[in-house]
Amino acid sequence: MPMFDLRSRCSRYFTFGDLIECGETWSTFDRNGAPISNVPARAETFDGVASLAQKILDPLHEEFGPVLLTYGFAGPLLTKHIKGRISPPHDQHAGSELDSRGQLISVRRGQSCDLRVPDKSAFEIARWIRESLPFDRLYLYGAKNALHVSYGPERAGKVYAMVNAEKRRIPRDVTRSDWEAIARMLGDE
Repeated sequence: MPMFDLRSRCSRYFTFGDLIECGETWSTFDRNGAPISNVPARAETFDGVASLAQKILDPLHEEFGPVLLTYGFAGPLLTKHIKGRISPPHDQHAGSELDSRGQLISVRRGQSCDLRVPDKSAFEIARWIRESLPFDRLYLYGAKNALHVSYGPERAGKVYAMVNAEKRRIPRDVTRSDWEAIARMLGDE
């Protein structure tokens, strides 16, 4: 396991711990009352965390001010506490971690986080990211909700609206300019 000080900076404004020890799920405890271990096992994951912070989060901070991270890296022990809301082969929250068979958990690699910017609409933040940064994927859940952004080797630049469908949310690919359609899909007109 690589040794990284989680308090050390991975970018101008963020530490590794900011992206590894964040979110409601991380702040829960196991049955014995201990924090859930969520430290990446691979140097490639730490590299992905640093790249996300440098290429996406730092520019966001410089444009809009402080960024509130609501969910970051999710290792296998943390992921066990998340019921039915993820698709492991596509979940870049797993970074470049390996499963018990030695295979990448997420074939996309890179890293993702969920975030908010105080007093800003998720749509405003997403538009700016789409127009300004080399992101991989953006998932929008509504104007007042956190948005999901990833940075990885593919840099697909895809935007999805997460719409309600039969007891779960599913991604709907949206055109890069049709923000009104995104708002309608999410019920945020």
